[in-house]
Order: sequence, then C-alpha cells, then structure tokens
Amino acid sequence: MPTPESLRYKNKLYYLLLAAGGLVALAGLYAVHMMEEHGHIISGMNNQIVWGLPHVFAIFLIVAASGVLNVASIGSVFGKAVYKARAPLASLLSIAMLSGGLTVLMLDLGRPDRIIVAATNYNSTSVFAWNVVLYSGMFSLVIVYLWTMMERRMHVWSKPAGFAVFAWRFVLTTGTGLIFAFLTARQAYGSALLPPMFIVLSFAWGLAVFHLVQTTIYAWNEKTLDPAILRRKKNLLGVFVIASLYMVAVYHMTNLYFAHQVAFENFILHEGGTYTMMFWIGYVLFGNAVPLGLIYAPGLGDTRCVMMASALVVLGGFAFLYVFIIGGQAFPLNIFPGYVASSSFGDGQIAHYEPSIYEIMLGFGGLAIAFIITTVSVRVLNFMPQDKAYIAD
Repeated sequence: MPTPESLRYKNKLYYLLLAAGGLVALAGLYAVHMMEEHGHIISGMNNQIVWGLPHVFAIFLIVAASGVLNVASIGSVFGKAVYKARAPLASLLSIAMLSGGLTVLMLDLGRPDRIIVAATNYNSTSVFAWNVVLYSGMFSLVIVYLWTMMERRMHVWSKPAGFAVFAWRFVLTTGTGLIFAFLTARQAYGSALLPPMFIVLSFAWGLAVFHLVQTTIYAWNEKTLDPAILRRKKNLLGVFVIASLYMVAVYHMTNLYFAHQVAFENFILHEGGTYTMMFWIGYVLFGNAVPLGLIYAPGLGDTRCVMMASALVVLGGFAFLYVFIIGGQAFPLNIFPGYVASSSFGDGQIAHYEPSIYEIMLGFGGLAIAFIITTVSVRVLNFMPQDKAYIAD
C-alpha cells in the first residue's frame, strides 16, 4: 500500500506532468497562430507536398483511436471478461486520441474558422465530407457506450452500444483509408487495398497504445498485471503486428505487379533515401521485427518486453505514415505517361520536404491534448481495470 510520502510525491509528479502537457499543447496553439498569421510558407509544405508532418500525427491518432476500441469490442461483443474489464479505459483512450487527432487535422488546414463552411455546406460526393459525419458519429457513440458502462442503471444497453461502436469503427477506419484510395493522382494511393490495410494497422497501433497506457496506470498504482492476462494480450499484439506487416507487404507487392507503379516502388523500397531508410529500418525492422522478437522469443515477453514492443510498434506506425503520406507525395506525378516532364515548377522531380518547428509543435500539441484528456479523466474517474480471478475462456 502506498505510503503518505509516496502519495505526496505522486501528487506533485502528476501536476508536473499535467503542466508539461499543457505547455506542449500551448506550443501547438502558438504554431497554429503563426501559420495563420504568415501562411503555410513558414512550414516545410509546398505545392506538391500539401500534407506534412501534422497529418502524420493526426492520421496516427485517428487510426489508433479506432483500433484501441478493439479491446472494448472483444469484451462487449464477444463476451471476453478479460477485455470487458478494460472497455472503459479503451473507450476513454479512443475519445482522447480522436480529439487530439482531429484538432491537429483541423488546425493544419490553415483557416480553421472555415470549418463552419464544411458544416453548413455538405458535399455528399466528397470523402472528406463523409468523414465529418464519421468522426462526429464516433464521438457520440463512444460517449454513449462509455455511459452505459459507467452508469449501473444503463448496463442493459452496454452490449447494443458495444455492437454499434464495433460496426462504426470499421466504417470510420474504412473512410480514413478511402481518403487515400480515391486520390488516383498520386501513385502511392488509388488502391482498393488501403481501407482494409488501415483497418488491420489500427488493430496493432491501438492495442500497442493501450498496452503503454495500461502498464503506466498499473505502475502508478503499484499494481501488477496478472501474468496470464499479460500473456494473452501480448500474443494478441503479436498477431496484429504480423497481420499488419502482411497487409503492407501485399500492398507493395500489388503495386510491383503493375508496370506504371514500378518506378514509385523502386523509389520507396530502394532509392528513396530517407524514405527508404524509414520504411526498412523504422517500420519493418524496429516497428515489426524487433517487437515480434520481444513478444515471442523464449525467455522474453514479460511486462518490460511488452512495454518496449508496444513503444516500438507506435514508433513504427509513425515511420510508416511518414513514408506513406509524405513519401507518396514527394514522388513526381506521372502527368504525361511515356514522356519526361520538366519545368521551373519542379515537374518530374522528387519534391523536397523538411518539417519546420511549427509543424513539429503542432503535431506534438495533438499528442498533448490526448495526454491531458486521458490523465485528467483517469485521475477524476475510476478507469483502472478491475480484474476478477482470471480463468482462461
């Protein structure tokens, strides 16, 4: 049981961490102010790379917000008690990450005040307009789902709400994948594989984030997770990592099958410099191979190994999105097939991109928002998983 001295220390540390998160969020707000005052010229973005580092943070947070609900769905929809005890925390993380991701996404548009135009002039033919409905619907459903779990008299509606969230999160992640799948002007995109690939990626990224937060909460409260539960959850993470690596491999192999995609694949996989290194070293090696070793190697798989594996999966997710989003835009457009295009506007050339400090501040500002929401909510309400005697089911 914690001593009074340790409680006072933790109380001070809590407010220190909260203040640090607030400062990072304020730094992100300052970056928004600077970009609104001076325009995106102060960022590393240009006419070819219009989605920069903030979009990497935003897409990761949104996709992981969908994937973390997999923990809740396994409990509510499939009746697994181990995961049902973690459904409230998973729902909280989903709301927190969705809030952080959408904040970055909206503020990176350059004119966040124009959001009222999107809200009052709905374009049913735009996938971006569809996502406005998908995001707001996810917020509403997860809040209702959380209410049915936290309010005793509403428990009877918990399973129907869980089914609704289960279905909606698949639609939401499909919509995120369709944003890229419908962009046929970029060779990295325009593939029907992208929606299912993002769904599978969300499983691994969401569960990795959940592992990190759950382990931190247990350590903060000086508790340890049941080894049987840890073993079950780390094996599930391993399955998701393998599945996500498989989907990414299929995506690239499919591109290699088409002659008009070979040049792009050669750029990403072989001659892309930073993008190639981030893909093979950042994503494949440290984002997948090393975590799988930490999970399945004999003698490993304890709490620290799972924590490290989860952190590497998260970092690998950022590396993948950086290559996918920014590397996909950096490759020149094939405007005239069969001909070489060149002009003073950089046609036919690999676009240069270097993120500015303002983009970095904005991206971390979104993470800070998710951190603040999670930290305050866990402090105010009881989101600590309450495990009964575990019996394998």
